[in-house]
Amino acid sequence: MICPLAETTRARGGTGIRVRFRSVWTKVLEGSTPSIPTKYFLSILELHLVKFNDYLGEFVYGALDGSVTTFAVVAGAAGAGLSPAVVIILGFANLFADGFSMSVGSYLSAKHDNDPRPPFRRGLATFCSFVVIGFIPLLIYVWDFAFGLPDTNRFLISSILTFLAFAIIGYFRARVAHTGKSKAMVETLALGVIAAAMAYLVGDFLEKIIR
Repeated sequence: MICPLAETTRARGGTGIRVRFRSVWTKVLEGSTPSIPTKYFLSILELHLVKFNDYLGEFVYGALDGSVTTFAVVAGAAGAGLSPAVVIILGFANLFADGFSMSVGSYLSAKHDNDPRPPFRRGLATFCSFVVIGFIPLLIYVWDFAFGLPDTNRFLISSILTFLAFAIIGYFRARVAHTGKSKAMVETLALGVIAAAMAYLVGDFLEKIIR
């Protein structure tokens, strides 16, 4: 089946965002004659915004799952007291394996549900959003590994960055689901916090049993 978020976005199409974009840059350029390079740049920007809007459902779907699952891995490893190197290994393994799995599911769904959008692009949009946004919980660990950090709470910094990502995802989710922005952001944050808390407690519990 088509992801409900993606279906809602596709149904609306890119017309709305095209009209809004044109009204904005028309006001900005009002009273002036834009040069040919400026017109070309604005046309390219408009085209990319419309394309992004067409795949906004996939972006939200992939970004939400990517950030939640990767942060859950980080939280579980932190609860178990695993080293930063192990967090990076487990995090990247989950990031690419789960991202690939989701993209294949999105691709096959598009093929069997007569989605007018190219199935490959739909799967690619899901994979890219999963990997890019899902990398955020790992960012501080990778930075520490590459450049070194003073003694600091990596998990706390990872949590703060991930919660910001949840808020942004919630904002776009509100656009896709046509619901209140505050409600969508709170729901997304709550989902991420609950998943991370469960993973942390399980990791802490198993660490005490095994060791």
